[in-house]
Amino acid sequence: MSLLELLNKKTEEKEEIREQKMNQRNVAKPPILFNETQQLIKAIEAKLGGSLITYYNSNAGSVCGNDASAMYEILKGKKIENAFLFIKSDGGSGIASLRIISTLRNYCKNITALVPANCASAATMMALGANEIVMGPLAYLTPVDTSLKHELSPTNKNNELVSVSMDELSRVIKLWKTNEKDKDENPYKSLYEYIHPLVFGAVDRASSLSLKICREILRYHINDDEKIQKISERLNSDYPAHEYPILFREAEEIGLHVKKMDDELNEMLQELTLLYSEMGQRAFTDFDENSYHDNNIANIIEANGKQIYYQIDKDWFYRPDERRWNVMNDESSWRKNELVNGKLKNTIYHLW
Repeated sequence: MSLLELLNKKTEEKEEIREQKMNQRNVAKPPILFNETQQLIKAIEAKLGGSLITYYNSNAGSVCGNDASAMYEILKGKKIENAFLFIKSDGGSGIASLRIISTLRNYCKNITALVPANCASAATMMALGANEIVMGPLAYLTPVDTSLKHELSPTNKNNELVSVSMDELSRVIKLWKTNEKDKDENPYKSLYEYIHPLVFGAVDRASSLSLKICREILRYHINDDEKIQKISERLNSDYPAHEYPILFREAEEIGLHVKKMDDELNEMLQELTLLYSEMGQRAFTDFDENSYHDNNIANIIEANGKQIYYQIDKDWFYRPDERRWNVMNDESSWRKNELVNGKLKNTIYHLW
């Protein structure tokens, strides 16, 4: 038996033990709708006349670094002339968006982003990498100004680190200078009591990073440096709230190449979104008031014939003395669905 066969056998044995434990504990499981999503993907591809690649985050997921490796697994060995990228996400890591677009551009000559609903923050960055963005009636993009959780960030009532953005800090300082009677008093002296100086530096650096990521992504299909700079600056600094919805008309005014989605395609993508939402539904099992099991599906990346998703699979235990939830028995993993000899095969997908 080869080393690879031995590893696969041990993985299968471990998976059987895991399933037995989950069944014994009556752990809630989300549905896997591979056959349903594959059938719809084939129908959408027939309408579009090109290859469909889907990227979906549930409420438990976000754009993250491992997504690029999952996207590589979906695309490897292919050369696609016209790719259509379905995106539904509330955002995450901008750096991950850049890596995902780089991976896509390695295998796809032309990319059209299909946005039926929310495509926020880092997902907006991902959409910027497409030659064209097709938006449905419910679609919106958002600003991409960066916020971050630093090890020295303030904490909330649950003793969890909170995100801090450059826009928030700048507005606090602006309000201080506008309303403070003593104009010579330094606002940072008081702010440092609540926000560590290193957090200020980290947020400022993150803001510069966000601008650079936008520029690099846009360079994949725009040659006008002045236009690239204008779009990047508007998305990073022209909006009063990170959650502000940029609808079709405003996206067009910014300078993005956008197009309205036809009704038939929109309905098909809404149906696909519903299937993914069902897979990504809340799957918590409460054991008592201080412990529960989380078994949600967070991220889904799929193409014709293959589906990769991240399965959260871990226990949470609350420690009152620390005022925080702690993870136990974490067996979360990326998983892969594909058809082998006409049969569905579900395996753990090991990322490097």
